[in-house]
Amino acid sequence: MFSMLAAWRFFVGIGIGGEYPAGSVACAESSGELRRGTRNRWFILFTNSMIDWGFVFGAFIPYVVAAAAHNRNYSTIWRTSLGIGVIFPVALLLMRMRLTEPQEFARESMRRKTPYRLVIRYYWFRLFCVSLIWFLYDFSTYAFGIYASSILSAIYGDNAPLTTVFGWNTVINMFYLPGTMLGALVSDWLGPKYTLIGGVTVQAVVGFIMAAVYDSISRNVAAFAVVYGLFLTLGELGPGNNIGLLAAKTCATGVRGRYYGISAAIGKIGAFVGALVFPFIQAAGGANKVQSAQYPFWVASSFCILSAAVALCIPNIGQDTITREDADFRAYLESRGWDTSLLGLAKDDSQAVSYAEEEHRPQQQQQQFIKQ
Repeated sequence: MFSMLAAWRFFVGIGIGGEYPAGSVACAESSGELRRGTRNRWFILFTNSMIDWGFVFGAFIPYVVAAAAHNRNYSTIWRTSLGIGVIFPVALLLMRMRLTEPQEFARESMRRKTPYRLVIRYYWFRLFCVSLIWFLYDFSTYAFGIYASSILSAIYGDNAPLTTVFGWNTVINMFYLPGTMLGALVSDWLGPKYTLIGGVTVQAVVGFIMAAVYDSISRNVAAFAVVYGLFLTLGELGPGNNIGLLAAKTCATGVRGRYYGISAAIGKIGAFVGALVFPFIQAAGGANKVQSAQYPFWVASSFCILSAAVALCIPNIGQDTITREDADFRAYLESRGWDTSLLGLAKDDSQAVSYAEEEHRPQQQQQQFIKQ
């Protein structure tokens, strides 16, 4: 059974790996058509906030199913929970079939030819910084998410029923929501770079304090859940919301999909590595259960400080960054002798034709109105 679940997870990863970067990039390019001062928040609300709502429903749905099954018939519980999860990607597939690429992509696309050497020379350092932050963030976030049950079981016991396990997981995952929702507004006020640095720095402070007082706070499940939830909230307010935004807007439109995809892939490698080494970090505490629980927070908080330091090397993101970045990158290509007429979709491309028709339609309507 576990082998089959692993195989299914592999195919799910292929689907998400294809859709997540493409959807986020399209969202970033479409945000340029929105009102200034709100563009960052809408990107966040339609990307990271949806992921966080998924975390909540991912814990709440099994809780409801387990409660309906009275904590018995485990095969029914896991099959039903996974079956409900099929509804959402099917709905996405139906919506995706009706979507078209943004006009920004039609103008700046590098579908026909990509000068990889020039792209790497121009963006390698930004890509390295963004990818490293994403790696460190996913290393901690996904590891804590996967092992949240084991962390809590050290407090409420190994024999707790499934409803207790999923119930407390739901409560803790709900702390993602205030971080991502409030952080969406803060990203427009302070900018993604400084919101990330501020959020991850405060998260590190909370993590260090939590590790230091773990022995006393772990005696109360509710108190632990609140402090741990605050730790997660700050993670979403900082890197959770803004690392994807930085990945989507620190490069030109022509390479955005690949740039974002590489960053996200390295982030998921961080998630894999974190889940792999998390048990070893806990085991470093030996037979001392307090130290075994403290070590992951020491490591995660240290990574938060490193993320804040790396983020200082990333350029700040404004409301018009995409337009400015496209112009700067186009000028760079021209200075290196690359033919920028190759940018954009080919004239015989069906999408290019449709965009051209959309651009000329208002002019045609205006001319017809004048004639009348």
